[in-house]
Amino acid sequence: MAKKTSDPIATSEPSKLKKKEPSKPKISAKKEIKKEAPKKEVVVKEPPVIEVKQKREQPDEKLEFSNEQKLVALYNLQQIDSQVDKIRIIRGELPLEVQDLEDEIAGLETRVDNYIQDTVMVEKSMLEKKNAIKESQALIKRYEEQQMNVRNNREYDSLTKEIEFQNLEIQLSEKRIKEFQNTMEVKKQEIDRLQAVLEERRSDLEIKKNELDDIVAETEKEENELIRSSEENQNFIEERLLTAYSRIRKNARNGLAVVQIERDACGGCFNKIPPQHQLDIRMHKKIIVCEYCGRILVDDGIVNYIK
Repeated sequence: MAKKTSDPIATSEPSKLKKKEPSKPKISAKKEIKKEAPKKEVVVKEPPVIEVKQKREQPDEKLEFSNEQKLVALYNLQQIDSQVDKIRIIRGELPLEVQDLEDEIAGLETRVDNYIQDTVMVEKSMLEKKNAIKESQALIKRYEEQQMNVRNNREYDSLTKEIEFQNLEIQLSEKRIKEFQNTMEVKKQEIDRLQAVLEERRSDLEIKKNELDDIVAETEKEENELIRSSEENQNFIEERLLTAYSRIRKNARNGLAVVQIERDACGGCFNKIPPQHQLDIRMHKKIIVCEYCGRILVDDGIVNYIK
């Protein structure tokens, strides 16, 4: 009987321990789940909201404009650029003339400097020849003194040959000096002529610069305003159209990239436009270019909208 009573006691103690031990981690796990769950939800929700805002703020501005608005902006841009071209035509070829005069003056100054350096070298050569004449004259005088004290005809003849040689050296030096003098005269005359031309070009450059400055001062404010409005209109046009517009303007002689339909013909190349194309242009649903010259075509509706 003592053995039977000992077994239930032994079995009851471990069962109580098993119930108490798992109860603690279950309660702590529920608490940890409740605390950590809101943190994960906050971290997940915040970043996508910021990304969506950034995407909507920047690139969608140009994409929201319709084709009609783009055509209006293109035609307006063409009118502004044409006015800028007229302002630059008023200046004419003055900027190029000023640049040419500046280049010519720089070339003349270089030539004058070269001639001056040549004259300095010629003067040095003349001085060397004059010194050589003095040395030859001193040798001749010494040889003549030695001739008075010679012992035989052989010494006298050798001294005579030396004197003759020195006389030839003097004649050659005098000839070189005359050549150098002639060269100096030519160089000086050329320097005087170039300096006179240089003074004329400098006066012409000053006049041209004053004319250019006056024209620029008159048109600079207007040109800056037109350039600023041109940049504002470019914000309504996507990059692809701006690139095509710039390419057409560069290739066209008159700088017209956007032209109006006049008498059922292109305003740039004056070729007839088919009626179906005219209808598509009036619908403003897409941007249409001329089949012959590649210019962008607009109808009276776009033109009157700007006016």
